[in-house]
Amino acid sequence: MSTSIVPSVQYSYLQSPVGPLLIAGDEGAVRYIRFPNEGKPEPPEPGWTKAAPRGALADTVQQLREYFAGKRRDFDLPLAPAGTAFQRSVWRCLEQIPYGVTISYSDLAKRSGKPKASRAVGQANGKNPLPIVIPCHRVIAADGTLGGFGGGDVALLQIAVDAQVLIGETMVDLAPARACARRSGK
Repeated sequence: MSTSIVPSVQYSYLQSPVGPLLIAGDEGAVRYIRFPNEGKPEPPEPGWTKAAPRGALADTVQQLREYFAGKRRDFDLPLAPAGTAFQRSVWRCLEQIPYGVTISYSDLAKRSGKPKASRAVGQANGKNPLPIVIPCHRVIAADGTLGGFGGGDVALLQIAVDAQVLIGETMVDLAPARACARRSGK
């Protein structure tokens, strides 16, 4: 009988333009990023330990700060998202979507090797435990709307930051990025 040692999960909060983000993992990998709920920080899971960011958590905090400051487009972090094999395969496809580009759920299903599974791909997208870093916000409905993304206004801000179209507090049209994604066949 083999036993595996599960690393203890540590967490920290990062104040961001979208509110306080809960970031959790261990020194070796980041496992969760959670958005605030109605402006309040998401509480940690039982058994998690609050700690000053070290290792992968410190790297995540730094890279997210750079992202929100417009100084980073890609993340270089050790990730350990928990999910089914199918979910993890969808999340790997999400990581391939370039900064500033959006694709449809149908396109993501094709990229995932399951062209008829748009709904299942959408559900896997919604279960992504590492939003922003694994860019689920870059997937939109075929008609160009956000579809079922659970981030609401947060998703709009993410897309706007990604596409560098946030001007003060005014959102501008994201159609050029969507058109680019469609033209490139992504």
